[in-house]
Amino acid sequence: MPNDFNQQIIEEFRANGGRVGGPFEGARLILLTTTGARSGRQHTTPLGCLPDGERVLVIASAGGSPHHPDWYRNILAHPRVTVEDGVFTYEAGAAVLEGAERDHLFARAAEADQGWADYQTRAGRTLPVVALTPLPGPPRPNASSWGAALKLVHDAFRRELTLIRGELADSGPGALGAQLRVNCLTFCRNLHGHHTNEDAGMLPAVAEQNPELAPVTERLYREHERIAALLDTLRDLVSAGDADPAAVLPEFDRLTAELESHLVYEEEHLIPLLDAAVT
Repeated sequence: MPNDFNQQIIEEFRANGGRVGGPFEGARLILLTTTGARSGRQHTTPLGCLPDGERVLVIASAGGSPHHPDWYRNILAHPRVTVEDGVFTYEAGAAVLEGAERDHLFARAAEADQGWADYQTRAGRTLPVVALTPLPGPPRPNASSWGAALKLVHDAFRRELTLIRGELADSGPGALGAQLRVNCLTFCRNLHGHHTNEDAGMLPAVAEQNPELAPVTERLYREHERIAALLDTLRDLVSAGDADPAAVLPEFDRLTAELESHLVYEEEHLIPLLDAAVT
């Protein structure tokens, strides 16, 4: 893609918490910053990505070009990269997957989106699959305050819920697609981790510093427990090899309704408090 087009996407992505319009509206995107193999300069590229548990997968398709993209050649020389997901910026290690693992993951991607297979056919080359694994260390929130950071996290969960629900609704009869299963399980993992961190850090701090908010924090703890039970049910259902999207959808909608109510309540009571503490 031309550099000016890329730059437009980058600016829109950063200005809108990872959301963009146009041809990539609703797509899962990241910004990948690599170190030039020859120049040593930093280069940022918007890329479509696939959830994969703790890591993110990207495919060096270059839109079906017969040549590998520059960012791929950069990571071969400098595998330490920076990833922006719209909420956080973090350092990651880039690993080119090989052999059976690469073939399995590319097939999973192509099953979810025929465009990947079309790119490979057009390119006439094996499209590399690259895993981006976060390096140790806390990610940096892309927000001006703790309240804004919380809202960004919540909106990212909302966006992923919308994407997954659309994928479930669009699935035909039969077993759940492999990548869709991973999308659901990755969402469950990330939401569970977010609530676990809140239970261990933010909520105890709020309760200690603001005893008058005890009813609020107690309600949030209870809601975390209810959501955890819904996550367990969804996780068990999705993990079954013969899971049908039509059976998953009602459980997914129950989780969505419960979570949205929880997020709205938490935002109403905690965002002003978090922002006032910074001020």
